[in-house]
This record gives sequence, C-alpha cells and structure tokens, in this order.
Amino acid sequence: MYDQAVTQTQDSVSHPDTSTGPRYIQGVASPALHGLLLWSERLSRLSPLVIGLYIGLLTLLVAIVWTTVNDSVVTGTIVGIAFLFFAALDGLMLAALPWRKRSYGPVAPGLMVFTTVRSIITIIAALIPLSPLWTGTLVEIGNFALTGYGLNSLWGEPFRLGVTRITLKSPRLRGAPPLRVLHLSDLHIERMTPRETRLLKMIGELRPDVIVYTGDLINLSYIEDKRAWAECRELLSKIHAPLGVYAVPGTPLIDTPEVLKAVYDGLDHITLLTNQTCSIEGYPQVEIIGVSCTHNPSLDGPQFDRLRAEVSAEKYLLLLYHSPDLMPAAAQSKIDLYLCGHTHGGQLRLPLIGALLTGSIYGRRYEMGRYQEGVTTLYISRGIGLEGKGMPRMRFLCPPEIELFELRGTDEQ
Repeated sequence: MYDQAVTQTQDSVSHPDTSTGPRYIQGVASPALHGLLLWSERLSRLSPLVIGLYIGLLTLLVAIVWTTVNDSVVTGTIVGIAFLFFAALDGLMLAALPWRKRSYGPVAPGLMVFTTVRSIITIIAALIPLSPLWTGTLVEIGNFALTGYGLNSLWGEPFRLGVTRITLKSPRLRGAPPLRVLHLSDLHIERMTPRETRLLKMIGELRPDVIVYTGDLINLSYIEDKRAWAECRELLSKIHAPLGVYAVPGTPLIDTPEVLKAVYDGLDHITLLTNQTCSIEGYPQVEIIGVSCTHNPSLDGPQFDRLRAEVSAEKYLLLLYHSPDLMPAAAQSKIDLYLCGHTHGGQLRLPLIGALLTGSIYGRRYEMGRYQEGVTTLYISRGIGLEGKGMPRMRFLCPPEIELFELRGTDEQ
C-alpha cells in the first residue's frame, strides 16, 4: 500500500504548472515565505568570524551613538559593554537549545536578528530627549523584555502543546454513536523532544476513536536525515486509535517520496491516502477524502473534484488536505468537515495584527482556527512542530495544538 502511495505522490508533483503564472513555485504555496526560508539558510552558513565582526560593529555603533548623544566616553563604553552582555545571553539562549534537546536550528540567524533588534532599541533610546537616568531605564526595560520574549518563544511556547475541543452536529450522523476524531498536523520532526513526548501522553489520555494526520512529517532542515526519519517513524508507530489512523502527504518539498516510504512503509495501522477516499471501518457513516497537496490549485482542484464525485452525498464527508487552499471548492461541494494545517497559524503573531506570514495562496484569509462557509467547517491547525532551515525555532502568541472533534448526529433536517 505504501509503495503505491509513494508512486502516486511522486506522480502528482511531476506535472509542471504552466497555467497559473509566475506567482507559483512548484511545491510551494508562498514564494515570499519560501524566499525567507532560503535567505535564513544562507545566514546560517556564515562563519563565526563574520558573525563576531557583525556583532562587534553593532557594539561599536551603539557605543558611538551613546557617546555622542551624552558627550561621555564612559557612558558609551558602559552601554557598549551592556550590549555585548545581552548579545552573549542571546547566543547562549540559542546555542543551549540542542544541548537540552529542545530544538535543533542554527544559532547564527537568530543571533543576528536578536542583536539587530537590540541595537535598534538601544540607539532609539539614546535619541529620546530624556534624562540619562530615564534613558538608561528605557534601555534596560527594552533589553530585558526582548530577553523574556526570546526565552518564552524559544524555550516556552513551542512546548506548550494544547488541545482544542470542538463538537459538531450533523443530520448525516443521525442514529450513529458519537465519533471522536483527533486531528494532528505538521510534526516537522528534527529529533524527539519533550513536545513529542507530551503528544503521546495526551493521545493516551484523550483516547480518540479515529486519528487523522494532515502532513509535513520532517523539519525542512532534516528531510535527508535518516535519524529524523527513524525518530518520526518511531513516534508514529506509537500512535493508535480503535477505528484507525489516516494520513495525507504534506508539502512536496518536505513529504518527499523517500520520506513517505521511509516513515510509513510497514506501519500497517496507518492508512496513507494519496488522492483516495475511504470509509472508516466500523463507522461507515463517515467518508474520508484524502487529497495530496502540490500547493497548485490547478492540479489539486481537479483531483478533489474527481474524488468528491466518487462518494455518496448521503455520507458525512471529511476532507483531509495539507493546506487551507481548497476551501472555496470544499464549501461549494458541501464538504462537512475540512481539516488541514500548513500555516502554523503564522507561528509568530503580533497582538491585534495576527500572523505575519501564513504560507497560503489566500494570505491571511485562512489563517488558523475555525471557519464556517455554508455547511462546511474548516479547521486550520496551528500544528505541532516548527519551520526549519535558518529560521529560529520560535512561536509567539501561537502555541502548538492538536484538535479533538466530537461528531454527533442531530434530528435537524
């Protein structure tokens, strides 16, 4: 079954996209996000000497500004030393993550971002027309706030895995017992961490009837790392549900044919759906439609239309697809429940603004959480893991989640 699934996935991404113009990159939903990942990867290759020179120049700039504004070499020197101290804290905060088996991203890009932001905070504070005491206080508050942000977004929030519980009712399930469906998405395994250990514990406590997984097995930095493959496979081997585990592939650049085969081959308790439909054994009222994701609607839309035409309109229809980009078609086709991930909720969010980037072709129209269009309920998971390449392994105002849906019948016509 898994050899067939790998072949179908490979076929689905082999067709060039010639109909949608330069906006699309094969296998990529958001060229802007993809470009940012590639840029961050280039930063991660910078040598320690270059990073040291960069931080040294920032320190010198900070010291010169403070010396000039306050007409005091002593003040400039003290502020420069304090800046170096905080930069050292940033480096330690990032470098300790793999030591403590938390996450495994490169230090350089995150360190450059943190020190750049610190330099901006420190220089702006010097230019504010206040007394030296108040100015110094502002600098301390800004720098300690940034340190707190770093500790929370690197060490705290990525590991605060929570569960979202939602009850949905449908006349299509009239007379059937409640069905508990657990949705997982975006593992992005680098190595096993406390987050994955907590995931297994939560699954055991929730005891779902069915588990569905909507793609992205491995972190983008580790897609050729066989240890990551093995640890992902080991994790999935421990995820069971009485009525089955169902999965679809994620982003083609991540869930490559080699990764899918290495992870799923031999895990007979998991049904990998690649442009296929199936009924849940033991609960025939629900039909699952599993669409492979290429991030190209001109390819994936027709696949969805074909699969939708194959299933009975009398059944409760559960669509599994990696991204939210089929929502217009799903709503038009009266899909009951559409589960996906991919956006990570933006992973880094700002108060009152929300996600900075979503990785969806619809931008922030479908960002995270629940959406209702007609009879169709869409739920976009914030996911479990984190983006890769040179991106800092961070979350802010966007903790990881899994979702437990209780599907019930209703007497409504």
